[in-house]
Amino acid sequence: MDLDLVFLGTSGSVPTARRGPAATLVRRGGERMLVDCGEGTQRQLLRSGVGLVELPEVFITHYHADHYLGLPGMLKTFTLRGRELPMTVYGPPGLRDLFGSLQRIFGKLSFPLELVELRPGEALERGDYRVVPFEVDHGARGQGYALVEEPRPGRFDLEAARALGVPEGPLFGALQRGEAVQAGGASVHPEQVLGPPRPGRKVVISGDTRPARSVLEAANEADVLVHDATFATEERERAHETGHSTAAEAAELARVAAVRMLVLTHLSNRYFGPEIVREARAVFRETVVPKDFDIIDVRFPERGGPRLFKGGALGSQEEAEAHDGDGSSSDRGRPHGGGGDPDDPRLRGDPVGARGGGRTPSDGTRG
Repeated sequence: MDLDLVFLGTSGSVPTARRGPAATLVRRGGERMLVDCGEGTQRQLLRSGVGLVELPEVFITHYHADHYLGLPGMLKTFTLRGRELPMTVYGPPGLRDLFGSLQRIFGKLSFPLELVELRPGEALERGDYRVVPFEVDHGARGQGYALVEEPRPGRFDLEAARALGVPEGPLFGALQRGEAVQAGGASVHPEQVLGPPRPGRKVVISGDTRPARSVLEAANEADVLVHDATFATEERERAHETGHSTAAEAAELARVAAVRMLVLTHLSNRYFGPEIVREARAVFRETVVPKDFDIIDVRFPERGGPRLFKGGALGSQEEAEAHDGDGSSSDRGRPHGGGGDPDDPRLRGDPVGARGGGRTPSDGTRG
């Protein structure tokens, strides 16, 4: 079963020339789940190879505008296209009040829209996986989401099955599904031919948060942790005042949680990426800082674990290993859009513009 993350928006609070506000598409097999929907998300989907598909589910982490402002326009577009497929939007308590206000913007819809308010721990069971909301520390009422797969059957021992007289074919499949079969006049049970159960994958998306024990517990031994890294360490005090984390703090949490890959997003537009990944990798080596349209392929551990494809959603499947490079692109730290925090009094509310570069070769992260 394929599992990946498509990063549609990786900026914090405001868009830049190269990064949109928060939006991450989770794809598992044929399922699609959008986590947050910042301003311009539908255009990011249209620009990508994914396209503006009729998403069945959207999960909102909290109700700051940069995490939901893209929803009204997307809902209106779906209606103008005559969509009939139902949609469900999940979020913390307060979701219905929010949509009571937003409805004046998107008006009457052509499809059923269900609003589901979730609290931390109220898991959505999906058969072989579940979506678990967990508490974060952001000041505003908010939560992260963990996609947790059920354990998988152990490895099938072909030689043991043959020795027990099980013919190749449908009976092999039945044993792998955990069913006993009849072979050679005797019962053969799954535990006779299967190794110990193997863990499923776990993907954790924190949304905006200070470093928090609840996030640490949710992320324990996750394959991928997507974590807030709005600031670098020199702005630690500001990060905590505004309910965010520094890159080093996110890396320390990932190290203690023993995750396989740390993915840092929600960057303040004063940063270009390389400084964030360098700070984090000094604490936790397996860190990447994706740009919009990058993809994380969440492979099973025995197949190599998670890996980053730079520009993968634009059709440029260029693989970048987490440990390669220092996070800078081929122009070594030149600005790639945005620059300056509009809330920073030192900039007097005027973000500094920067000119973006072209697609860059693979070196581990994007700036």
